Amino acid sequence: MNLLDNTFGIHAKALQVRSQRLEVLSQNIANADTPSFKARDIDFKAVLGNAQSQQDLDMAATRSQHYSSGEAPADAGGLMYRVPFNTAFDGNTVEMSVEQAQYGKAAADYQATLQFLESDISGIRKALRGD
Repeated sequence: MNLLDNTFGIHAKALQVRSQRLEVLSQNIANADTPSFKARDIDFKAVLGNAQSQQDLDMAATRSQHYSSGEAPADAGGLMYRVPFNTAFDGNTVEMSVEQAQYGKAAADYQATLQFLESDISGIRKALRGD
């Protein structure tokens, strides 16, 4: 599995975080009429940076009594509340135009990450076939 981790690099984790962000944005859109619902978003850079720093902390243990990895701050998932431009009368902070724009951008980013992974997989296939 280490070979695949080295091949795909951070793109596999990025795809997972982008998928989670799409879920959060879709929940915001679905709850646009729910009273007191607070719009949320995922800080992509913070979550991916935390994942990268966690990979940098991995250590090779020379004895069985050693810890298998370094200590890192707990991952809060990068989930945060969005500050609205205008709050609704019922306390809902979802703004459909903002959410739809963010969802469209997040979907395009997700597709771009998939294309990176696709090209990595294509390269592996070519190497295995001897092309």
